[in-house]
Amino acid sequence: MKLHITARHFKATDDIKAYTETEVTRLKKYYDGIIEGEVILAWEKQTRVAEINLKVNGQRLTAKEASETMQKSITLAVDKLERQVLKYKEKRHKRGAVKAGLAFAEEGQLAQAM
Repeated sequence: MKLHITARHFKATDDIKAYTETEVTRLKKYYDGIIEGEVILAWEKQTRVAEINLKVNGQRLTAKEASETMQKSITLAVDKLERQVLKYKEKRHKRGAVKAGLAFAEEGQLAQAM
C-alpha cells in the first residue's frame, strides 16, 4: 500500500509521520485490497484535523476527525475507517456468496433438466 502524508499549516515531525504510518497500516490486517492511502494533517486554530482517504478496488473510503491532539485525531479517523473497511469487506463477501449461490442453483437446475 502506498501512503502519502501531507501536513497543512505546520511541519509534521518524524514522530507524527511514523505514528500515522503505523496506524494506517493497521487497516491492512482487515483487508488486503487497499491500494493507496492519503493522509492530510491540518492545524486549525485550536484543533488538529486528520483526514484519511483510502483507495480500495475502485472505491474511495474517507474519514475526517478533529480533536485537541494530532495523535487522537489520527486514531479516531483510523477507527472510523476500520469500521468502513469491515463493512466494505462484508458487502463484497456477501455479493460473492450470492453470485456463487446463483451459479450453484443454475447448475442444479441444469442437472435436473437433463
